[in-house]
Amino acid sequence: MTRSLAFAAPGALTTPTGGFVYDRRIVAGLRALGWRVDVLDLGDGFPFPSAAARSRACAPLAALPTEQPVVIDGLALGALPEAAAQVRALIALVHHPLALESGLSSSASAALRASETEALACARRVIVTSPSTARLVVSEYGVPAERVTIVRPGNDRAAPARVHAEGPIEMLAVGAVVPRKGYDVLLAAVAMLLDLPWRLTIVGDLGRDADATARLRADIARFHLADRVALTGAVEADRLEALYAGSDIFVLASRFEGYGMAFTEAIAHGLPVIGTTAGAIPETAPASASLLAPPDDVGAFSSAVRRLIEDSVERSRLAEGARAAAAALPTWEQAAELFSRAIETAA
Repeated sequence: MTRSLAFAAPGALTTPTGGFVYDRRIVAGLRALGWRVDVLDLGDGFPFPSAAARSRACAPLAALPTEQPVVIDGLALGALPEAAAQVRALIALVHHPLALESGLSSSASAALRASETEALACARRVIVTSPSTARLVVSEYGVPAERVTIVRPGNDRAAPARVHAEGPIEMLAVGAVVPRKGYDVLLAAVAMLLDLPWRLTIVGDLGRDADATARLRADIARFHLADRVALTGAVEADRLEALYAGSDIFVLASRFEGYGMAFTEAIAHGLPVIGTTAGAIPETAPASASLLAPPDDVGAFSSAVRRLIEDSVERSRLAEGARAAAAALPTWEQAAELFSRAIETAA
């Protein structure tokens, strides 16, 4: 008998963000395991949809068979408690709590927390991508621990990045240009290192937050970094693979991560990582492969970058730690199997 489910996401699964990559790869993995998966595009505007967008999103969910398992991506679910109440066999997928997005007003954050708490209370199963997020949904959102399943993102096996020979140190940052990714901290940190030889490539969607993108461009000009920092926007997978392979250090000053897929991608490529202690990053980037600074601490982040640029032995040590950690990363096939079992327990 064919197992079937609906998988609802706030936009096309081809959207170039880590959350949508996760959704896309899980859907493909479930199909490979024999599930018939109907993907529902709930539209855009989340997590603050207009009244019309809410109505359009709720309609296809209300039309689904009563007992069919329905996975709803948390970016939409947290803003649609009324839809959550309509779905009997609801599986919530939480990449990170909506209220912890950077740049929100206190009232917007409180509204999202209340809305997401209400929606999660309707879920038979809550799937999260890290132990850190599991603890959050239990302690701050009232989800019973027995309803929570951790399904970490999978990884593709990758060739190790190059061994640096000569020329400037090539640094890579990957993530949509939004306040939570801390690009303002990153640029302020590297602007303190103009006495060292380095270049930085930033890969990420420039259209998600116009204000954050404008600030990023303004910071590049303000710190006189136009000849050091390149913005590529979102890129295709083969281009991103080449950028990982040609880099020496991965850097990202995130203010929060529910998992941080870019960090594991860097580790899978054997890159030493410089990040922060925010959210799930310490779980995602092991100490053997990374240097982590407190979030929003420009000086500490800058010191970590200086240390790795100047110390080739330390770079090599952390690269070796990354290669060792990469061998233990789960595959996407393993992630899909865990996800499948979580759906079955909720059905």
